[in-house]
Amino acid sequence: MVGSRRQDGPGAAGFSRRSFLVGAGGAAAGSLVGQGVAQAAQEQTTRTSGTVELELRVNGAARKVSVEPRTTLLNALRNHLEPAVTGPKLVCDAGTCGACTVLLDGRPVYACMLLALDAVGREVTTVEGLTPAGGLSVVQEAFVEKDASMCGFCTSGFVVSVHACLERNPAAGLEEVQRACSGNLCRCGTYPHVFDAALTARDRLRAGGGK
Repeated sequence: MVGSRRQDGPGAAGFSRRSFLVGAGGAAAGSLVGQGVAQAAQEQTTRTSGTVELELRVNGAARKVSVEPRTTLLNALRNHLEPAVTGPKLVCDAGTCGACTVLLDGRPVYACMLLALDAVGREVTTVEGLTPAGGLSVVQEAFVEKDASMCGFCTSGFVVSVHACLERNPAAGLEEVQRACSGNLCRCGTYPHVFDAALTARDRLRAGGGK
């Protein structure tokens, strides 16, 4: 006669005490995971809703602005400051064209890819701020002289990139200028004029022709 054995496998009802406990544990864990996801979603909503009061340093001046936390620096400059700072242009809004290039603590960045929050406590310089006394900078004058713009949407970004390049290395050659402008696109194809303007500005700056 076959001896009796304690049954741990599925019984007549299709489940055992062991499988019940495993299933109950899995359901509890799933519930906790679901709660965690919901809480994370709620926290994300909180972080991106409402408005925050910020103080940005733009072209040497403290500027107060009220924006949503997800607002980009470009959006804050163009649409939330009074008066607006419109030198940086909104073109691709995806960090590929460079028309929105500004200086952040002296380094060129895409303003459309940076949150306004991330610029707090740092110095933002746009094309308008390259000559605090007004007028045109040496780089801007060279752009005008060498006809380095067509439609003009990319021009401010190129000027800022060239300015940063010559600040970093006043003796920059053509290849270095080209690398410095590699993040800026000109749909009109005026690259030769842009590079000619950059080298002209370099020569004038080295000769003591101002900023």
